[in-house]
Amino acid sequence: MTRLTNCILNKDPSCVPVWFMRQAGRYLPEFRKIRSKNKDFIKLCLNSNLSSTITLQPLKRFNLDAAIIFSDILMVPFALGQKVQFTKDKGPILSLFNLQYFLNNNVNNFIENLRPVYESIKTTRTNLDKEKSLISFVGAPWTLIVYMFGLKKNKNEIDLNKLKKSESEIKIVLNKINEYLCIHINKQIQAGADTVQIFDSWAGLIPDKKLFDYCYEPNSKIVDYCKKNKVPVICFPRGINKNYLDFAKVVKPDCLSLDYEIDPEWAIKKLSNYCLQGGLDPKILFKKEDIIFQEIDKYLNIFKGQPYIFNLGHGLLPETNPEVLKKVIERVNNFK
Repeated sequence: MTRLTNCILNKDPSCVPVWFMRQAGRYLPEFRKIRSKNKDFIKLCLNSNLSSTITLQPLKRFNLDAAIIFSDILMVPFALGQKVQFTKDKGPILSLFNLQYFLNNNVNNFIENLRPVYESIKTTRTNLDKEKSLISFVGAPWTLIVYMFGLKKNKNEIDLNKLKKSESEIKIVLNKINEYLCIHINKQIQAGADTVQIFDSWAGLIPDKKLFDYCYEPNSKIVDYCKKNKVPVICFPRGINKNYLDFAKVVKPDCLSLDYEIDPEWAIKKLSNYCLQGGLDPKILFKKEDIIFQEIDKYLNIFKGQPYIFNLGHGLLPETNPEVLKKVIERVNNFK
């Protein structure tokens, strides 16, 4: 058992594991070098050797407790036949969703389309220190649907009319996509991953009255599947604020990842039954060193005696200085 899985499953508060969302990526010059020669992001994710190399890059630089496989939540809609294009400054754009085409998918084709991801995990596990965890991940059904149906109006808003119009299709897709996500999790674990994180990145855009249908219940089905298969599972329902409490009660994940809008004092009072992860605003890492250390110490002291994984309340930003990150990791690892 690794430090990370021990913290999640055994709720061991004696050490604070540390890793970062988007730790393999744009802030590292060695990643940017690979990316400059590989313009097609999907193809890069499907290049097993390069994907594994990128996954391991931060582990070569920093004393982290886990690697997270270099991939993307949108590999699932891609494997189900939807075209996915990543454009600079605009984010991902998906081709028009076709329900009939989606329903005509079969499991074997889906697995075959994602085989390079599983190969990358195998290679990574072989080259990763046995004491380090290897995290696999999926996007939660709602977050995938936001992209698949093109529901976003802007960064902070979804098109409620479009949502209402697509409601009957969305219900069908929610159930079906859950099946494929569980298959994808199973294959990643078989390949050598030991932990799963579910990213519900757009949970905060769900109208309150729809939270159970679109967030709690779909996440709960995946968590149940993971628990049944004895796979440690972390949930990240970003942006739902104090609904984190209801989410935790319904979904019952092994670990809850906090976004940076969650007050850590509130979290320790209300969510102390759970292993907790993250919370620090990624932009703090752009401040002066004494302010950065002050914020880190605040989180470490609040969660002292609680099973806690140090992470951020969102992914590392491209402007992050790797040297600053190194000092952050040292600070966490030296915390008593």
